[in-house]
Amino acid sequence: MLLDEISWMGGYNPDFAGYLKEAWDCKFRKHPNLVFVLCGSVSAWIAENILDSTGFVGRDSLDIELKELSPLHCQQMLGPAGERMSVREKIDLLSVVGGVPKYLEDVRPELSVDENVRRMCFMPRGILFREFDETFNGVFGRKSRTRGRILRLLMSGPKSAAELAEIDGKTPNGSYAKALKDLRIAGYVAGDGGLNPCTGEPLREERFRISDNYTRFYLHYIEPRRKMVEKDLFEFSSLEQLNGLEAMFGLQFENLVLNNLQTLFPMLGLDTSLVLSASPYFQRAAVGRERCQIDLLIQTQRMLMVVEIKRRREIGREVIDEVDEKVKRLKYGSNLSLRTALVYDGRLSSAVAADHYFDFLIPASRFFIP
Repeated sequence: MLLDEISWMGGYNPDFAGYLKEAWDCKFRKHPNLVFVLCGSVSAWIAENILDSTGFVGRDSLDIELKELSPLHCQQMLGPAGERMSVREKIDLLSVVGGVPKYLEDVRPELSVDENVRRMCFMPRGILFREFDETFNGVFGRKSRTRGRILRLLMSGPKSAAELAEIDGKTPNGSYAKALKDLRIAGYVAGDGGLNPCTGEPLREERFRISDNYTRFYLHYIEPRRKMVEKDLFEFSSLEQLNGLEAMFGLQFENLVLNNLQTLFPMLGLDTSLVLSASPYFQRAAVGRERCQIDLLIQTQRMLMVVEIKRRREIGREVIDEVDEKVKRLKYGSNLSLRTALVYDGRLSSAVAADHYFDFLIPASRFFIP
C-alpha cells in the first residue's frame, strides 16, 4: 500500500497523524505481507508529523530521502545530446537547474544553455519561472514568509544561526532553530558543522548556506525580474547579460561538488568509511589566530585535506598562493598530516600542475565519467 503526497492528505486535518497511527496499530500491522509506504514532497511535514512524532517511534522500518541526481546521472538523463555538450555547458546548466529530475526533463539538450534558460526561467509560462513560489508555498504554507526571509538572508553567503538572527532582528531561540531545520529538511539549506581540526571535537557553531542551485539562481536573477517578465518587458538572450554571474556560478559549482562528496572521495584516494568529517570550514579570527575560510575540509584520523573548489575561465598560479595562505592560517593538531586538492572548472595553467603544490588536481569533467 502506498500513500503518495501524504502531507497534502494530512495537511488539512490536525488529527490525521493520529488516525493514521490508529489504522496502523489496529488494522494494517495485522497483515504480515503488507508493505505500507508513505511518500511526499513536503519533507518538513513528514519529519514533524511522522518521523519525529512520539506516536510513531519504532514503527518506521526504512527512511529514504531522495537527493538530487549526480552530474553523471544528469548527463544520462539528457541522452546522447547531453554527452556531446561541453563540460562548461553542462556545469552552467546544472548551476541553474541543479540535479532535479523534473527540471532536467524540461531541458532540450539540442538547444543551447542560453536558450534553455530563456524558455525555462524568463518566460511567463516557463517551468522555473513559477516553480519556486508554487513549491515553497506548498512546502511551508503559512510559514512561507518567515522561512523565505531567512532564505533571502543567506543569499550573500553562509551564516550561523546567531548571525542570521542578529541581521533579522530576532532572538536565536528554539523557533528560529526550528525554521532553519525546516529549510534544511526541505532541501533548501545545508548546515555545515564538522570537527574542530585542533581538538577533533564537533564544532560548536554550525553555518548555513543555500544548497539548492535553482533556489539561489531564482532569488538572484528571476525574482527581481518577475514583473518585467510577466509584462513581456525583459528580453533574455544570454547568461552573460546577468550581472555578477561568474561569482554566483562559482558558488553554484561549489554546491555541485559539496552535494556529490561520495563521487569525489574516490578521486581523492579516500575510502568513505575513513572520513570523519567533510564540510566547508570557517576559522574565526582570535588572539594568535587569523581568519580562514576553506571551501571543503576533509578529516580522517590521520589527515586533513584542504580542498579548493574553483570555477574560472582561466586558473593561473595565483590559486596556489591563495590556498597556501589558507594552509598557513589554518590551526590544526600536530598529529595530523595535511594534503591539498584543487577541484576546478576552467582552463588550468600548466604552471599549476608543474609546481606540484596540489596533491590532487580534479577537473570537473571527472564528475561526468562513469
